[in-house]
Amino acid sequence: MLQKIRLNKYIASCGLGSRRAADDIIKSGFVEINGQKVDNPATSITEKDIVKVKGKIITPEKKEYIIFYKPAGYITTTNDEKGRKTIYEFLPEGLKNLKPAGRLDKDSTGLLIMTNDGELIQKLTHPKKMIPRVYRVMAEGKINEQDLIKFKKGIEIEKGKIAYAEAKILEYKNSVTTLEMVLFQGYNRQIRRMLEDVEHPVLALKRFSHACIELGSLNKGKYRYLIKKEIQDLYNYLG
Repeated sequence: MLQKIRLNKYIASCGLGSRRAADDIIKSGFVEINGQKVDNPATSITEKDIVKVKGKIITPEKKEYIIFYKPAGYITTTNDEKGRKTIYEFLPEGLKNLKPAGRLDKDSTGLLIMTNDGELIQKLTHPKKMIPRVYRVMAEGKINEQDLIKFKKGIEIEKGKIAYAEAKILEYKNSVTTLEMVLFQGYNRQIRRMLEDVEHPVLALKRFSHACIELGSLNKGKYRYLIKKEIQDLYNYLG
């Protein structure tokens, strides 16, 4: 008997995004199976079925998993209408289809997990999963314990958006506080906005880990492939 797979999972495995994105593609009427249009994401297929999206046959991609050390001054999109430099300038042609699991803003540095595995990206970034991201932050002035309590209780960074963080002070020197901050959310420029709220603007921000993956000794602007055990550990961690 041929093994069956749900259509949305198959489309995600072909590098067209997460299963949720695949659901939208299917419901929009862009998918055909063996020449017949389908609009039900729960449809099952086998390896003998021919699946087309917008008239083009799709097949599963070989899954690629890397970590990349993002330098400051680069954005994390594939191209930019303003002509800004992107992280893809550092990657070979064969890896330019990979997407980051969560972004870092232009001025931030550190770890990006990048893959064409849409399911993994969704697990790493879904807010309900509460996946930790650890940062080293340098901020102006002397941050105190009351600020740390405020971070933990939550700061409204815009109407309806409460940002939380766990933080500890590592050092205070030359009017600069160095912090370790752990986020379980992924709001745009979250750390910067939280520190602006307590009047201690960020001077430097670096991500050291995401889930169970750490930046380690990787050099700035470089990447490396995750080994099989790291990928399995990551999936086990995410559940």
